[in-house]
Amino acid sequence: MSIVSNGDVAAITGDGRQQGLAVYVLTYLLWPGILAACLCGTWLGCAAGKSALYFNVTYLILAVSLFVLERLLPHEREWLKNDRQMGADLAHTLLSKGFAQVLVVVGVTIGIAEAAASKGGEFWPTHWPLFFQVVLGLLIAEAGLYTAHRLGHQWSLVWRFHAVHHSAPRLWFFNTGRFHLVDTVTSILLSQPLLFLAGAPSDVFIWVNSTTAFIGMLTHCNIEMRFGPLNYVFNTPAVHRWHHSRNPDEGNRNYGENLMLFDLLLKTFYLPDRRPPSNIGIDGPMPTNFVGQFAQPFRRDQAAVPGSEG
Repeated sequence: MSIVSNGDVAAITGDGRQQGLAVYVLTYLLWPGILAACLCGTWLGCAAGKSALYFNVTYLILAVSLFVLERLLPHEREWLKNDRQMGADLAHTLLSKGFAQVLVVVGVTIGIAEAAASKGGEFWPTHWPLFFQVVLGLLIAEAGLYTAHRLGHQWSLVWRFHAVHHSAPRLWFFNTGRFHLVDTVTSILLSQPLLFLAGAPSDVFIWVNSTTAFIGMLTHCNIEMRFGPLNYVFNTPAVHRWHHSRNPDEGNRNYGENLMLFDLLLKTFYLPDRRPPSNIGIDGPMPTNFVGQFAQPFRRDQAAVPGSEG
């Protein structure tokens, strides 16, 4: 059994052909199946009244699962090689993104939301089924996340922080949290308050933030998967890999965090019928260690904003 680089099933015969077809079908089922399993973990956590515990366990299982799948069915074998930045990636995840999410998302979202908006605000459609309330919450939060992400590419002051994320030389589940603290806080401040203003109840906050975390890790994974029409709804790996292209005509697209709605409406959606580039990163200075990357945005020498004259 083998799979050729362009994603088609290799021309094999006998049992090998059947196995190849099984893997081909599996690549269509992986992304929605994994996301559904993760969301089941969120549902169990909400039902048990232990959403934080269940989220952390589910997130850890997701990470281990993606680690295994990346080696069994990699999208880019070159990205399996050690880039010697795992320490920096882990530090960003724990000290930057993790710290901000614990303080803002867990502390503020779960704490304040449960205390002040556990039943929803005056204008929130609490009579809707929870599923549709979560969809509404995702759409509202996405407006802020899309704005923050697009600003990160078009405003030099914000780009210098967002460049830390784009400086990664490969995409895999482990560098999902490779974001500068300022970049993470900016995204949170432009999205979470929208839900508060809308009067979203605590359950909606939990579902929106859990979904964002799960999709975020799936988006960056290095696994050969296929998505079909899901590419036009969700931020899938197939869509997001183009966003990491060094070519600004390709990289300054697909700003959606979870959903592609605003990219489609504002004409920043990009998904050509060819393989995305494997040579990713930025054209500019970026240290390989965490301390250097954290300090880089405050230095004079910066990577040019994508598409600018430098």
